Amino acid sequence: QLQLVESGGGLVQPGGSLRLSCAASGFTLGYYAVGWFRQAPGKEREGVSFISSSGGSTNYADSVKDRFTISRDNAKNTVYLRMNSLKPEDTAVYYCAAGSRIISATMYSPREYNYWGQGTQVTVSS
Repeated sequence: QLQLVESGGGLVQPGGSLRLSCAASGFTLGYYAVGWFRQAPGKEREGVSFISSSGGSTNYADSVKDRFTISRDNAKNTVYLRMNSLKPEDTAVYYCAAGSRIISATMYSPREYNYWGQGTQVTVSS
């Protein structure tokens, strides 16, 4: 069964940190680019960060730049999103997605991705 599973979400105070994991099973994640997206209640899903299949290229939305770091360990078939200095506006369900034909122009286009995880809730609140 081909699937992505996110983990690592939870409740954290403003200024805190979390590390999300996106683990693939049933396929080799190293052949795919991976994007992290998030969706807050009443809002559209938005792209947060992107990493190429090799890990050589990364990208961040302006809202998370200098606070979030994306990385991957292809030997473990896993992609990570380290989130520091969390703000209440970071509260959302976070999803990872894998795509085989992602180019720079489409890295934050959800329809371009082949596989999606079920999401993990991140809540930033005091």
